[in-house]
Amino acid sequence: MKFNVVCRTLRLAASITIGIAAPGTGEAHGSRMTDARVLDGTKIANEIKAEVAAEVELLAGQGIRPGLAAVLVGNVPASQIYVRSKVKTCAELGLFSELITPPDTVTTEEMLELVASLNAREDIDGILIQLPLPPQVNAKLLLEAVNPAKDVDGFHPVNVGKVQSGQPALAPCTPAGMIQILKRSGLPIAGQNAVVIGRSDIVGKPIAMLLLQENATVTICHSKTHNLAGHARGADILVAAIGRAGFVTPDMVKPGATILDVGINRITEHEEFDKFFAGDVRREELFLLKGSTLIGDVHPAAYAVSGAYTPVPGGVGPLTIAMLMSNTVRAAKLRRGLPV
Repeated sequence: MKFNVVCRTLRLAASITIGIAAPGTGEAHGSRMTDARVLDGTKIANEIKAEVAAEVELLAGQGIRPGLAAVLVGNVPASQIYVRSKVKTCAELGLFSELITPPDTVTTEEMLELVASLNAREDIDGILIQLPLPPQVNAKLLLEAVNPAKDVDGFHPVNVGKVQSGQPALAPCTPAGMIQILKRSGLPIAGQNAVVIGRSDIVGKPIAMLLLQENATVTICHSKTHNLAGHARGADILVAAIGRAGFVTPDMVKPGATILDVGINRITEHEEFDKFFAGDVRREELFLLKGSTLIGDVHPAAYAVSGAYTPVPGGVGPLTIAMLMSNTVRAAKLRRGLPV
């Protein structure tokens, strides 16, 4: 079979359990609020990319050029944009990249053959299989066929186990990026109560493991958790990764807590827009122009209660590609027995 290969923060005046803040004052009836710190994910991602580029240059002096193979099946527009941005970032940082585009009629057997060929290539250090895959392809079987040493997404059971046991491994990109946000922002992790809302294999579970490794006390909450709001209110670090727009409300946030908002939800109905952004004239103008706007899993009014938070967009999202680049370089080093 032939494959094509190509080398605002918004501060809403809102009634919340600790009172109503006067605009610009940070004061609330019954308590005192301070301006929350915006954690700029784009800035941190750029720092990491610069470090990756420097590492790539050093490796080049040893005759090593880290390589990433990105496999994009079919014609899903969002996936095409995302994968091509990864390939572009590789070029910007000096990594070798190869984009492989099987048709959406590809079978599991054909994909397994492709993965086997990539596993065997010495010029490929990382293999990225963009999800979702067509329904006829067994995604679980395919992801497990990737050599764990080249699993730069960090999804392989071997890497999951290594992350859990604290061994050198390739950690999932988004959770690893969240740890970088906390560390590079000088925010404490050790001894902090961390609550993760969401238990997905991609974000919820691995970020819980990584926070535990950093000596946080971790609680995982999910759809069956009793008194979820009560657990959230006790968090010094609150991770929202449940995939529901504005799920975390102000009464669920401990004053001064750090919020890591992983959600990316698109709002297209004006009624729903007004629920979260009523009174924001500029955002409404853009909403009417584009027909949509993005919101995280945290209600914008809840940010005002926090001490620091990641905005949506521009918070956690930019770290995902930056950590993919970092993982590719890490994989290149680990495969060659070099220190990481």
